[in-house]
Amino acid sequence: MSGRLKGKSVLVTGAGSGMGRVISIACAAEGAQVTAVDMNVDSATATSDEIVKAGGKAISVAGNVTQRSDVAAAVAASVEAFGKLDVMFNIAGMIKPAHFMDTTEENFRNTLDVNALGTLITQQEAAKQMIKQGHGGKLILVSSIAGRQGYPDFSAYCASKFAVNALNQSAAHSLAQHKITSNAFAPGVVDTPLWKQLDLDLVAIGSSEKPGEAYEAFSGANLIGRKGVSEDVIGTALFLASSDSDYMTGQIIMIDGGMVLV
Repeated sequence: MSGRLKGKSVLVTGAGSGMGRVISIACAAEGAQVTAVDMNVDSATATSDEIVKAGGKAISVAGNVTQRSDVAAAVAASVEAFGKLDVMFNIAGMIKPAHFMDTTEENFRNTLDVNALGTLITQQEAAKQMIKQGHGGKLILVSSIAGRQGYPDFSAYCASKFAVNALNQSAAHSLAQHKITSNAFAPGVVDTPLWKQLDLDLVAIGSSEKPGEAYEAFSGANLIGRKGVSEDVIGTALFLASSDSDYMTGQIIMIDGGMVLV
């Protein structure tokens, strides 16, 4: 590793598993001081413990991104431990599939609360601290191929990720004066705990016949020709967190093996 995040304070939501975990570990390996945030504090602690065991610096915080007080507390904990906040990754998210005509108000609201409102809250709370510090910062969000086109079994999720795209652009416009950038990356089908549960949920609603079928069908539909794994996002995540991306904001980088070309 090159140490390109040396001395940076990086907060990661959804850090207990999947992409959030590997991004946290990768940032620490590049010299960052990491605040691992997750609803499951044991999972967050497992990530921070792994970083510390490897010689890095990290703390863990329990937090729900839909609760402003939780996010504000996580930011405060980061500042208390490391003196500042330079980079915020909002990786936390949820998906509960339903056929378009079966999508309920509860499903829609819950999904938008976590993926869209949670994004807004984390952007705002991180930006407040960055503005206070006065030396800029980086907000990094997770969009999706579902933020580029609608899928019949994921209407609520697609709406939430289209919202993430809009919030990314809105923050870029609003915060540029404070030298704060906002960018996002958009994965395709990635082998994470979220997708493993999604695969089972698709069987439950009759969209696939057996576990693994939907994952195999979706993950094979890309130009690279192999399944995505969490580690595939590391290079882009580190680029966005480092000074290498200083001259970009409001952008969405696709990391989907070529599933959606835009």
